[in-house]
Amino acid sequence: MKIYYDKDVDALYIELGNKKPDGVIEIAEGVNLDTTEDGKIVGIEILNASQKIDLRTVLSYSLKVSKKDLWQILTKESLRRANVA
Repeated sequence: MKIYYDKDVDALYIELGNKKPDGVIEIAEGVNLDTTEDGKIVGIEILNASQKIDLRTVLSYSLKVSKKDLWQILTKESLRRANVA
């Protein structure tokens, strides 16, 4: 997922995949879903975005990882570095 914001036109675009859209469905005024031929949603466009959502929540992120998963990630990274050295 990639998020783009153009402050000159106050438009937010959330890219949900690599497929090219074939159609657009307007779900509310200034809120559009980009879709493929087979009905998959590949993007979300929000016009006048700062009026519709709190951009700070969309343009920032946090990552929640359990202690168990974090330990596995750190262990794998430590092993990878040990093999490189």
